[in-house]
Amino acid sequence: MEKTFKKPQSLRDISTHYCPGCGHGIAHRLIAEVVDELEIRERVIGVAPVGCAVIAYDYWDFDCSEAAHGRALAVATGIKRVRPQNIIFTYQGDGDLAAIGTNETIHAANRGENVTVIFINNAIYGMTGGQMAPTTLLAQKTVTSPEGRQERLHGYPLKISEILASLRAVKYVERVSLDSPKEIIEAKKAVKLAFQNQIDNIGFSLVEILSPCPTYWDMSPKEAMDWIRDVMAKEFPLGRIK
Repeated sequence: MEKTFKKPQSLRDISTHYCPGCGHGIAHRLIAEVVDELEIRERVIGVAPVGCAVIAYDYWDFDCSEAAHGRALAVATGIKRVRPQNIIFTYQGDGDLAAIGTNETIHAANRGENVTVIFINNAIYGMTGGQMAPTTLLAQKTVTSPEGRQERLHGYPLKISEILASLRAVKYVERVSLDSPKEIIEAKKAVKLAFQNQIDNIGFSLVEILSPCPTYWDMSPKEAMDWIRDVMAKEFPLGRIK
Protein backbone atom coordinates (compact mmCIF):
# COMPACT_ATOMS: atom_id res chain seq x y z
CA MET A 1 0.00 0.00 0.00
CA GLU A 2 2.84 2.39 0.83
CA LYS A 3 4.35 1.84 -2.62
CA THR A 4 0.96 2.40 -4.26
CA PHE A 5 0.30 5.79 -2.68
CA LYS A 6 3.84 7.10 -2.25
CA LYS A 7 4.71 10.07 -4.45
CA PRO A 8 7.18 9.13 -7.19
CA GLN A 9 10.58 10.74 -6.81
CA SER A 10 10.24 12.17 -10.31
CA LEU A 11 6.99 13.98 -9.46
CA ARG A 12 7.07 17.31 -7.65
CA ASP A 13 4.71 17.96 -4.73
CA ILE A 14 2.91 21.07 -6.00
CA SER A 15 -0.69 22.13 -6.62
CA THR A 16 -2.10 21.36 -10.04
CA HIS A 17 -3.36 23.96 -12.50
CA TYR A 18 -5.40 21.40 -14.43
CA CYS A 19 -9.20 21.42 -14.37
CA PRO A 20 -11.03 18.92 -12.12
CA GLY A 21 -11.23 15.55 -13.85
CA CYS A 22 -8.49 16.32 -16.38
CA GLY A 23 -6.37 13.33 -17.39
CA HIS A 24 -3.04 15.14 -17.60
CA GLY A 25 -2.31 14.64 -13.90
CA ILE A 26 -2.77 10.88 -14.22
CA ALA A 27 -0.53 10.75 -17.29
CA HIS A 28 2.13 12.84 -15.55
CA ARG A 29 2.21 10.42 -12.64
CA LEU A 30 2.46 7.37 -14.90
CA ILE A 31 5.49 8.86 -16.63
CA ALA A 32 7.09 9.75 -13.29
CA GLU A 33 6.55 6.20 -11.98
CA VAL A 34 8.04 4.68 -15.14
CA VAL A 35 11.08 6.96 -15.02
CA ASP A 36 11.71 5.95 -11.41
CA GLU A 37 11.20 2.24 -12.03
CA LEU A 38 13.53 2.22 -15.04
CA GLU A 39 16.08 4.24 -13.03
CA ILE A 40 16.57 6.78 -15.82
CA ARG A 41 15.82 9.96 -13.87
CA GLU A 42 19.34 11.31 -14.33
CA ARG A 43 19.28 10.49 -18.06
CA VAL A 44 15.77 11.46 -19.13
CA ILE A 45 14.87 14.73 -20.86
CA GLY A 46 11.24 15.58 -21.52
CA VAL A 47 10.07 17.99 -24.22
CA ALA A 48 6.94 19.87 -23.19
CA PRO A 49 4.27 20.97 -25.69
CA VAL A 50 2.24 24.09 -26.24
CA GLY A 51 -1.22 23.39 -24.87
CA CYS A 52 -2.75 22.59 -21.50
CA ALA A 53 0.46 20.75 -20.55
CA VAL A 54 2.71 23.65 -21.54
CA ILE A 55 4.15 23.70 -18.01
CA ALA A 56 4.43 19.94 -17.59
CA TYR A 57 8.00 20.57 -16.48
CA ASP A 58 6.62 22.19 -13.31
CA TYR A 59 5.36 18.77 -12.22
CA TRP A 60 8.26 16.52 -13.21
CA ASP A 61 11.46 16.55 -11.19
CA PHE A 62 13.84 15.79 -14.04
CA ASP A 63 15.28 17.74 -16.96
CA CYS A 64 12.84 19.17 -19.50
CA SER A 65 12.91 21.46 -22.50
CA GLU A 66 10.20 23.61 -24.07
CA ALA A 67 9.43 23.61 -27.79
CA ALA A 68 7.53 25.96 -30.05
CA HIS A 69 3.99 24.87 -30.88
CA GLY A 70 4.09 21.59 -32.79
CA ARG A 71 7.88 21.40 -32.88
CA ALA A 72 8.46 19.05 -29.95
CA LEU A 73 9.70 16.20 -32.13
CA ALA A 74 12.10 18.49 -33.98
CA VAL A 75 13.55 19.56 -30.63
CA ALA A 76 13.61 15.95 -29.41
CA THR A 77 15.43 14.88 -32.58
CA GLY A 78 18.10 17.53 -32.04
CA ILE A 79 18.63 16.64 -28.39
CA LYS A 80 18.78 12.90 -29.09
CA ARG A 81 21.29 13.28 -31.90
CA VAL A 82 23.55 15.50 -29.82
CA ARG A 83 23.11 13.47 -26.63
CA PRO A 84 22.33 9.87 -27.72
CA GLN A 85 23.08 8.61 -24.21
CA ASN A 86 20.01 10.45 -22.88
CA ILE A 87 16.42 9.17 -22.93
CA ILE A 88 14.31 11.73 -24.76
CA PHE A 89 10.53 11.88 -24.81
CA THR A 90 7.90 14.30 -26.01
CA TYR A 91 4.59 14.88 -24.26
CA GLN A 92 2.09 16.31 -26.73
CA GLY A 93 -1.62 16.94 -27.08
CA ASP A 94 -3.65 16.32 -30.21
CA GLY A 95 -3.44 19.95 -31.35
CA ASP A 96 0.31 20.10 -30.82
CA LEU A 97 1.12 16.70 -32.35
CA ALA A 98 -1.65 16.12 -34.88
CA ALA A 99 -2.43 19.65 -36.12
CA ILE A 100 0.30 22.27 -36.18
CA GLY A 101 2.91 19.57 -35.55
CA THR A 102 1.77 17.02 -38.14
CA ASN A 103 4.79 17.67 -40.35
CA GLU A 104 7.33 17.24 -37.55
CA THR A 105 5.50 14.17 -36.26
CA ILE A 106 5.33 12.30 -39.54
CA HIS A 107 8.90 13.03 -40.59
CA ALA A 108 10.45 12.18 -37.20
CA ALA A 109 8.52 8.92 -37.28
CA ASN A 110 9.49 8.26 -40.90
CA ARG A 111 13.15 8.75 -39.99
CA GLY A 112 12.77 6.26 -37.18
CA GLU A 113 14.18 8.60 -34.54
CA ASN A 114 14.94 6.64 -31.38
CA VAL A 115 12.66 8.70 -29.14
CA THR A 116 9.50 8.10 -27.12
CA VAL A 117 6.26 9.98 -27.79
CA ILE A 118 3.41 10.31 -25.30
CA PHE A 119 0.39 11.55 -27.24
CA ILE A 120 -2.58 12.86 -25.23
CA ASN A 121 -5.81 12.64 -27.23
CA ASN A 122 -8.76 14.44 -25.64
CA ALA A 123 -10.50 15.18 -28.96
CA ILE A 124 -10.49 18.95 -28.46
CA TYR A 125 -8.31 22.04 -28.09
CA GLY A 126 -8.19 22.60 -24.35
CA MET A 127 -5.90 25.56 -23.70
CA THR A 128 -7.38 27.92 -26.29
CA GLY A 129 -11.06 27.50 -25.47
CA GLY A 130 -12.48 24.20 -26.68
CA GLN A 131 -12.24 24.42 -30.46
CA MET A 132 -12.51 21.46 -32.82
CA ALA A 133 -9.28 19.47 -33.06
CA PRO A 134 -8.10 16.98 -35.70
CA THR A 135 -9.26 14.22 -33.34
CA THR A 136 -12.74 15.65 -32.64
CA LEU A 137 -15.37 12.98 -33.27
CA LEU A 138 -18.15 13.21 -35.84
CA ALA A 139 -21.19 14.98 -34.33
CA GLN A 140 -19.09 16.21 -31.38
CA LYS A 141 -19.93 19.81 -30.55
CA THR A 142 -17.17 22.31 -29.92
CA VAL A 143 -16.81 26.10 -29.94
CA THR A 144 -15.98 26.00 -33.65
CA SER A 145 -18.37 23.18 -34.54
CA PRO A 146 -21.50 24.15 -32.58
CA GLU A 147 -23.66 21.80 -34.66
CA GLY A 148 -21.17 18.96 -34.35
CA ARG A 149 -18.31 17.86 -36.56
CA GLN A 150 -19.55 16.99 -40.05
CA GLU A 151 -17.54 14.90 -42.47
CA ARG A 152 -18.62 17.02 -45.48
CA LEU A 153 -17.39 20.24 -43.88
CA HIS A 154 -14.60 19.13 -41.58
CA GLY A 155 -13.46 15.70 -42.67
CA TYR A 156 -13.10 12.71 -40.40
CA PRO A 157 -11.22 12.39 -37.09
CA LEU A 158 -7.52 11.99 -37.77
CA LYS A 159 -6.22 8.64 -36.57
CA ILE A 160 -2.60 9.61 -36.11
CA SER A 161 -1.57 6.29 -34.53
CA GLU A 162 -2.79 4.28 -37.51
CA ILE A 163 -1.09 6.71 -39.90
CA LEU A 164 2.25 6.45 -38.12
CA ALA A 165 1.98 2.68 -37.76
CA SER A 166 1.98 2.44 -41.56
CA LEU A 167 5.51 3.88 -41.71
CA ARG A 168 8.29 1.30 -42.01
CA ALA A 169 10.64 2.99 -39.54
CA VAL A 170 8.10 3.13 -36.70
CA LYS A 171 8.64 0.27 -34.24
CA TYR A 172 5.87 0.52 -31.66
CA VAL A 173 2.45 2.18 -31.49
CA GLU A 174 -0.22 1.51 -28.89
CA ARG A 175 -3.45 3.26 -27.90
CA VAL A 176 -4.53 3.21 -24.26
CA SER A 177 -7.04 5.00 -22.04
CA LEU A 178 -7.40 6.59 -18.62
CA ASP A 179 -11.10 5.81 -18.17
CA SER A 180 -10.72 3.23 -15.38
CA PRO A 181 -8.13 1.81 -12.96
CA LYS A 182 -7.76 -1.25 -15.19
CA GLU A 183 -7.04 0.85 -18.25
CA ILE A 184 -4.65 3.10 -16.32
CA ILE A 185 -2.62 0.02 -15.38
CA GLU A 186 -2.50 -0.97 -19.06
CA ALA A 187 -1.52 2.58 -19.97
CA LYS A 188 1.43 2.44 -17.62
CA LYS A 189 2.60 -0.83 -19.19
CA ALA A 190 2.52 0.78 -22.62
CA VAL A 191 4.40 3.87 -21.46
CA LYS A 192 7.03 1.70 -19.81
CA LEU A 193 7.50 -0.38 -22.96
CA ALA A 194 7.86 2.77 -25.06
CA PHE A 195 10.67 3.99 -22.81
CA GLN A 196 12.28 0.54 -22.68
CA ASN A 197 12.32 0.44 -26.49
CA GLN A 198 14.40 3.60 -26.51
CA ILE A 199 16.75 2.27 -23.85
CA ASP A 200 17.23 -0.83 -26.04
CA ASN A 201 17.77 1.34 -29.16
CA ILE A 202 14.78 -0.22 -30.91
CA GLY A 203 13.50 3.01 -32.44
CA PHE A 204 10.48 5.30 -32.65
CA SER A 205 7.71 4.47 -30.16
CA LEU A 206 4.40 6.25 -29.59
CA VAL A 207 1.72 5.74 -26.97
CA GLU A 208 -1.61 7.45 -27.61
CA ILE A 209 -3.59 8.06 -24.42
CA LEU A 210 -7.34 8.76 -24.55
CA SER A 211 -7.74 11.36 -21.84
CA PRO A 212 -10.80 13.16 -20.40
CA CYS A 213 -11.50 16.90 -20.75
CA PRO A 214 -14.67 17.42 -18.68
CA THR A 215 -14.51 21.22 -18.93
CA TYR A 216 -14.76 21.49 -22.72
CA TRP A 217 -16.77 18.33 -23.17
CA ASP A 218 -19.31 19.97 -20.84
CA MET A 219 -19.49 16.84 -18.68
CA SER A 220 -18.87 15.80 -15.12
CA PRO A 221 -15.61 13.89 -14.54
CA LYS A 222 -17.56 10.62 -14.31
CA GLU A 223 -19.50 11.36 -17.50
CA ALA A 224 -16.22 12.13 -19.25
CA MET A 225 -14.73 8.78 -18.23
CA ASP A 226 -17.88 7.00 -19.40
CA TRP A 227 -17.78 8.87 -22.71
CA ILE A 228 -14.23 7.73 -23.38
CA ARG A 229 -15.23 4.11 -22.84
CA ASP A 230 -18.64 4.18 -24.55
CA VAL A 231 -18.04 6.60 -27.43
CA MET A 232 -14.46 7.70 -27.96
CA ALA A 233 -12.88 4.25 -27.78
CA LYS A 234 -15.18 3.08 -30.58
CA GLU A 235 -13.68 5.68 -32.90
CA PHE A 236 -10.18 5.18 -31.51
CA PRO A 237 -9.96 1.46 -30.58
CA LEU A 238 -7.63 0.54 -27.75
CA GLY A 239 -4.77 -1.87 -28.18
CA ARG A 240 -1.41 -2.38 -29.82
CA ILE A 241 -1.43 -1.11 -33.38
CA LYS A 242 2.15 -1.99 -34.22
